[in-house]
Amino acid sequence: MATSARSEKAGLPPGTLMHIGEEKKHTPKISILDYNEIKFEEKIAKNVEECFPFRRKKSVTWINIDGVHDPAIIQDIGKHFGFHYLLLEDIMNNEQRPKIETFEDHIFVILKMLTYEKKEISTEQISIIIGKNFVISFQETEGDIFGPIRKRIRENKGKLRKRGPDYLAYSLIDAIVDHYFAVLEKLEEQIEDVEETINRPTAETIKIMHHLKRQTISLQRSIWPLREVVSGMMRSESIILKKTTAIYLRDVYDHTIQIMDTIETFRDILAGMMEVYLFSLSNKTNEIMKVLTIIGTIFIPLTFITGIYGMNFDFMPALSWEYGYYAVMIGMLLIVIFLLFYFRKRRWI
Repeated sequence: MATSARSEKAGLPPGTLMHIGEEKKHTPKISILDYNEIKFEEKIAKNVEECFPFRRKKSVTWINIDGVHDPAIIQDIGKHFGFHYLLLEDIMNNEQRPKIETFEDHIFVILKMLTYEKKEISTEQISIIIGKNFVISFQETEGDIFGPIRKRIRENKGKLRKRGPDYLAYSLIDAIVDHYFAVLEKLEEQIEDVEETINRPTAETIKIMHHLKRQTISLQRSIWPLREVVSGMMRSESIILKKTTAIYLRDVYDHTIQIMDTIETFRDILAGMMEVYLFSLSNKTNEIMKVLTIIGTIFIPLTFITGIYGMNFDFMPALSWEYGYYAVMIGMLLIVIFLLFYFRKRRWI
């Protein structure tokens, strides 16, 4: 679906709003949280126009839009808040790489939110715009990991109600990064389960290892550029990001480094498991070949003897001997015993 949409967009003017990503059919949901240290307001907007009055309020406003597949909503938001049309284009393209762009009166950030369900890691793009008194977040679908942040705002716990939109944006980014650890824990459990069965490799084992390797690559693609995003926010000279928030962003940056180290460890473990699997497979094949070789070696002299006595000549030694058959069978048995003793002495069996 995404490839088709991208091919349809080819040749269109820059800034043309077209959704690129998995097709969505649900109606976008717009939720609004407006607050300061004293008062708090929460509502679900029936239309995008209800967001407009919050632009010039002195309080902090968090507008969250679930669903970026409706160009009309994205265009109206961008037109009223004064966002560049290329920024709006990036919001509707769910295949963007995590990045940060700084404008005169707002900062645009793209992140990847990860979820783990049924042993699968799914990726969702989160776009965040930080203004002087607002934060607007765009998600692909309804449902996120920001519930604890909403609860802290409602109950006026912590520093959220006392700080500005930059601190709110930090809280959203921190929640996304912290959730990476939960995903890594689930992935680690899968790797440990495979490690327990690596000594008894099956076709399913190699399939699971390839799947885990793809998941670690997907994680790395999402997290590696995130480090650049957080670093860019720390170095930003925008008046929107206060120095007091930069301290907290430094903590998020440390977490991204820790996550990257963990992913590299997972990749090394999986590479080692793959080597063990291939070694076990090769060793098993060698054992089979050794057994077949021993069996073949034992039957070579027996086949030679039976081949000689299978020739249709009228005059052959011992053909008329009463005990000829028994003598040949005993001789063949002695050959087998001798060969088995020889192989045993050489520790081949």
